[in-house]
Amino acid sequence: MSKIKNTRRDFLRKAAGVGIGIAALGKNSFGGETFSPGKITSEKFILPMLPYSYDALEPQIDKMTMEIHHSKHHQTYVNNLNKALAADISGVSIEELCKNSSNYSPAVRNNGGGHYNHSMFWGSMKPNGGTVPGSSSNLPNENFSAAINSAFTTFEEFKNKFSDAAKNRLGSGWTWLVVNTDKKLEIGSTQNQDNPLMDVSEFKGTPVLCLDVWEHAYYLKYQNKRADYISAWWNVVNWEEANKRFANAMK
Repeated sequence: MSKIKNTRRDFLRKAAGVGIGIAALGKNSFGGETFSPGKITSEKFILPMLPYSYDALEPQIDKMTMEIHHSKHHQTYVNNLNKALAADISGVSIEELCKNSSNYSPAVRNNGGGHYNHSMFWGSMKPNGGTVPGSSSNLPNENFSAAINSAFTTFEEFKNKFSDAAKNRLGSGWTWLVVNTDKKLEIGSTQNQDNPLMDVSEFKGTPVLCLDVWEHAYYLKYQNKRADYISAWWNVVNWEEANKRFANAMK
């Protein structure tokens, strides 16, 4: 068993080879800015620049995983999305594409979802995140906290339910906290690269927070221990960004 793990680890390390050092090349190496929901594309979709370095989320998420995940997995979704569209997409936002995913091919749906989901995921985390006692910037704000308590009774119960949804997602997928059509917070999950914006998704809403539970998001550090990855992830949650997303979703 250990030989199998080592072989897989070696493969992933080699796959990251080309990406090593990209983070140090600067803003233009990614061709864009950090992800901004609602931003309209111009000529083609681009890989958003991370708002932190690849090692900034350690020890919860290791540098190698972040580097492969961003520069390889996410970049591939962006490349394949542009290839699948193969046309002028000026004026089409990634949100609009997801909301009308039934009008596109499976390739656009899968790769468009991969681009949107990963972009949301990067913004859902930050160095020294999580809930830090005495620091209001690292906690859900008053309105967001009230909505959490209304929907889930307590903050701890919310965390438990979100974690359970992530643990119980069969196979690859995502776990979400959304504002639903009734302007209430709701927890759910989607398979593969689907998301709650998609008109083909059974679980719908405006995303506030998301967690990637594909194996490539945690395998190098946590192997098959998804629960340990989920537990550690709460220590890097970007509540400042979640507060903004919640406020926008409630408008």
